[in-house]
Amino acid sequence: MMIQLSAKLSPNASSQPLPLAGPVSCGFPSPAADYAVPDLSLDELVGIRPTGSIFLFRASGDSMLGTGIRDGDILVVDKAKEAKVGDVVLAIIGCEFTVKELAKDEQGNFSLVATNPAYPPIVLGEAETLEVWGVCIWVLRQMGAAR
Repeated sequence: MMIQLSAKLSPNASSQPLPLAGPVSCGFPSPAADYAVPDLSLDELVGIRPTGSIFLFRASGDSMLGTGIRDGDILVVDKAKEAKVGDVVLAIIGCEFTVKELAKDEQGNFSLVATNPAYPPIVLGEAETLEVWGVCIWVLRQMGAAR
């Protein structure tokens, strides 16, 4: 999965609350769910504060389909967050970015694992170092025909 830097969230960006109408039934409609709720800011909803460590990348490829990352999705990456085993990380291999799940074997060796079984894991040799650039914290995708 190739990654392309799309943008850095600006620390001076202002948040604009959006109206939140309330629950919407995905099964049978319920008139009891028809009530107003306060406006909601998208950055507050997802817990993103423009601090200078949040970056947006556009995903390219299908190696992370099992995690819900599709070709063309926008990845929200936190450069300041410490990566843990099981996190989806933005790593640097050679001179290129890649997104994979961080894994560790019984001997303590790290690897990068695609969540699409069509792709083998990236196992690092003894002389290789793994540079985790940041942790993916959100995936953004436009739905339907508007895409």
